[in-house]
Amino acid sequence: MPKTKFQDVIFTLLMVVVMVYALVVYNISLDRGGLTNEVFVMAFGELVIMGIAAFLLEMFLVGPLAKKLAFSIADPGKDRQIVVILVVSAMTVCIMCPLMSLIATLLFKGVDSQVVAKWLQTTVLNFPMAFCWQIFFAGPFVRWIFRHLFKDKEACAGEAAAGAR
Repeated sequence: MPKTKFQDVIFTLLMVVVMVYALVVYNISLDRGGLTNEVFVMAFGELVIMGIAAFLLEMFLVGPLAKKLAFSIADPGKDRQIVVILVVSAMTVCIMCPLMSLIATLLFKGVDSQVVAKWLQTTVLNFPMAFCWQIFFAGPFVRWIFRHLFKDKEACAGEAAAGAR
């Protein structure tokens, strides 16, 4: 997991791209009545604006708040690492999904007398996808990429020593 601010920025960028792209594809598919090859291309257009919003929210609001809430439930010093990861991930989705759904509603569904209803519906439709995508795919995939980008020098030395035996 990230140990420096630089690593935190890289981890957040990776997670934002994987999560936002998938949720944009999902939402366009819902709006168009199904998934087509064209949707994958269309999603790149929305990825920029939604990605910037997600990155800023995660770095300055959601990330710190999710960790604070998660660490009131799980203790990184006492609980297994997977428990801490899952609780932080769940808290992040619980905060990020309604916020990103609000932004998407305002940008793509318009502001009118039904804006609250549209936002609630968007959030309810997005939450199961965001939660499952985060827990079962995006989280493990991004952590795997991150581990390969930032191999621990101590871990690499341990692997080299083990390989020499």
